[in-house]
Amino acid sequence: MSRISRLQNIDGLINALTIAKNQCSLSENDVNLLNDAVVKLYRLRNKKGLTDKNYKSEVSDIIALLIRFFNLML
Repeated sequence: MSRISRLQNIDGLINALTIAKNQCSLSENDVNLLNDAVVKLYRLRNKKGLTDKNYKSEVSDIIALLIRFFNLML
């Protein structure tokens, strides 16, 4: 995946999480999980020279946070 595609995907996810955080009535724990995910996305966005394996590893950590968020909402 090209760097431009990665950045566009990361930016889209950051925007979606930010909108969800601002528009929804969430508990403090939910907000903390979303904040952690956004911080990791910003770090991922600023890293350069990532291989696909490194990128997938970082994304899997972010997905784990989002899964915890959605499991708490159920």
